[in-house]
Order: sequence, then C-alpha cells, then structure tokens
Amino acid sequence: MPTHTPMATSSSAISLLKAIETTSAAVGVVGMGYVGFPLACAVDRAGYQTCGFDVDPIKIERLFAGKTYLGHMTDEPFAALAGSDRFSATSNVSDLSVCDVIILCVPTPLGEENEPDLSYVIQSTKSVASILRPGMLIVLESTTWPGTTREVMLPILEGGGLVCGEDFFLAYSPERVNPADAKFETASIPKVVGGIGDDALRLASEFYGRVVCDVVPVASAEIAEASKIVENIYRCVNIALVNELKLAFDKMGIDVWDVIKASATKPFGFQPFWPGPGLGGHCIPIDPFYLSWRARQCGAEARFIELAGEINTSMPSIVVERTCDELGTAAGKSVLVIGVSYKPNVSDIRETPAAPIIEMLQERGCDVSYHDPHCPEFPAMKRHTIDLQSVPLDEANVSAADVVLIVTDHAVIDWSMLGNYAKVVVDTRNAMDGIAATGRIVKA
Repeated sequence: MPTHTPMATSSSAISLLKAIETTSAAVGVVGMGYVGFPLACAVDRAGYQTCGFDVDPIKIERLFAGKTYLGHMTDEPFAALAGSDRFSATSNVSDLSVCDVIILCVPTPLGEENEPDLSYVIQSTKSVASILRPGMLIVLESTTWPGTTREVMLPILEGGGLVCGEDFFLAYSPERVNPADAKFETASIPKVVGGIGDDALRLASEFYGRVVCDVVPVASAEIAEASKIVENIYRCVNIALVNELKLAFDKMGIDVWDVIKASATKPFGFQPFWPGPGLGGHCIPIDPFYLSWRARQCGAEARFIELAGEINTSMPSIVVERTCDELGTAAGKSVLVIGVSYKPNVSDIRETPAAPIIEMLQERGCDVSYHDPHCPEFPAMKRHTIDLQSVPLDEANVSAADVVLIVTDHAVIDWSMLGNYAKVVVDTRNAMDGIAATGRIVKA
C-alpha cells in the first residue's frame, strides 16, 4: 500500500490536477440517492461546481425545490444545496459533458440467483462514455466485486478511442455512508482510493482530499474494491455468529444479550455484535455474495461467507416460528409489527427482514398490521408486494393484537406503552429490556 500518492505525469493529468487544486474543476455526481446526495453536498461545500445527475425526474424536481426525498433527512440539507450557486441538477447526460470529474454512485443489486447485477454500473458507464473527453477523471463508488473497475468499466470507456492513463483517468473509491448516523457523515469519513495507474490515483486522492477528512491511497483499484467488500463481510459474519449463538443459548436457557454485554466489558480483543431478525439494507445482505461469486469465478471457495449468508437469511423464518409458537393457532390471529425499515430511524426498506416476516405470517393466516413512523406506506419491493399502511401506535391497536412483534427499534417508539397494553411482545431487538410489562416478553 502506498503511503503517498505519485506525481502526475501526463499533460492531461497535470492540467486536471491544477483544476482540482484550485477548485475550478466541475464535478458530476451520477445517482442522487443515499450515497450521491450527501456526496454532492460535501463536494459543493468544498467549493466545486457540482452537477447532480439522476434518471428519476422526481428527484431532480425535488432537488431544485430543496425538498427531501430521503426519509432520514429533513428538507434542510436539500434547501442548502438547492440554494448554492455552485449546484445544478439534471436528467440529461449531455449536461455532464462540461464536468472534469464524474463520480458514479449507482445501485449494485443481486440477480435472481444471488449473482451480481452490474446493469446500473454498465449503463451509467456507457452514458459517461458517450460524453467522455480528454482530461476527465471517472470514479466508481458503488460496492462491487474486485476487478469491476478494470474489467467492466475500462473497456467501455476506452471503446471510443480514448486511452485510460493518457487521455482520461479511472479510479475506485468505495462509499462509506451510514444513513441517520449523527456522528459520521460523508465528509468526516476517511476515503479509500485506488486507481487504474498512478495518475488516476494521484488525481482521485487530491480530489477527495479536498472533500473529506482523510484519504487512504492503496496500490490498485482492486484493493480498494476488496476493502469495501471486507468491511461488510466482517459485519455479516459476526452478525451470523451471534445469531447462531442466540439459537444455541436459547436451548440452554441463557440470554444471549446478557452474554454479549458481559463479554463486551473486556477492554481488548472483543467487539460486540447483536442478534436480530435478519439483515437489511443495500450492503450487508448483498455484498458478501459479490465476493463469493467472484471467488468461484477465480476457482476459489468462500464457504465461511456463504454459511454466514445462509444463517442470516434464515432468521426471518425463525422469528416467524417463534411468533407462531406464541399464537398457538396462527390462522385468524392478529400480529402488530413494530418497525419495517431495515434499521432504526430511517425510512429505507431495502432488503428489510420485515418483508419476508410479514409475508410468511400472512401465508399462515395471520392478520398482520404494522406501525412505522418513518414508513407510512409499505413501498413496493423487487421480491415482495405488501399492501399495508402504518397504523397508529395507540392503546387500542396494541391491546387488540394477539402478538406485538418488534422488528425495528426506532427511537421514537413508546416502549412503555407497549409494556402496559401488549398481551405478548416478541422482541427481536432487546428493545423491551428494562421496560415494565403487564404481558409476556419473549426474546426472539
């Protein structure tokens, strides 16, 4: 790993480096979602002309209006960006032709067989290729398998005759966004940067060094790509471990939450992870499969990673079984689900375990309702169709439910009220710990 970035050598790199250093470079951000929007805010604050691109015209309209479309954010950052004389927004890719730096922040989902789906990366790269000119730096931030930048993006960008490393420059720098995190936001999180060649590494490092708190240059784009995968696999595997421990300790009559709290008092060599109803979000449930797929392509195995994925994927069905144990006969019984977003205090439902849990309960004949202050309607999902709206969290709805099932522990939930009026609470998040209850509290 290099401890410093190399000097720029080509004339195109030297010219672009000067524009980056003087903040005269124009920057385009492709994809204005959970990653792209906060990045555009940070780039704007750094003093660069910034153009936000998205294929969704509703996002563009709301960007111009300074109105939020990200559930965990208020209008305030949107209004601040809209009010900047350095910012513009567009759905026309030709508007990006004036940009010197273009950053791709697009989804990288899974296909039907848990294989990587790079269609958004490929399409956005083709769009950039259509307006590519000498002196541009292109950076991918989307999480992907090691080799994507070099093997997928590079041939597309060079298809028009321009040469990477001489005419234009290509790098990878993984996003590290944590929505609703009050402590860390884009500009306060160090950026790993890997380039296709020394000039790309220098340019990308210099650019991000003016946007975020710290830059960590690495020897190749592949190392940068792998670093992001490892970050998320680390969490996936450790969550799978505590989920499996929970099941084992349940059989022994031991509370896994108390065990982890006790273990966490060790001041070294231990980091606490917590069990739950399954994984959600765009990263941890998806990214490990990108690496295991890539490993198979290279003739290797990733059995440990795949086992962790199997354990975490099985958790929703285990929660349903535990809930039905409390219901006795499930058909006709009512279940009130608390929280459907994939993590607390956001509206994001990507890969949320609440979706398969609700569907499995409905398949067993349960009358399911839910309360989530961040999700007034259950959004459409790729693999699930749930036609429900959030109900009020009041005495009537809580006391009427045969089981109250806690899936997401939002900070605004009145846990004491649940303790006062719920007949049975099935708690997958230990949210009721220390809360007085008149009914049964079951940890699942």
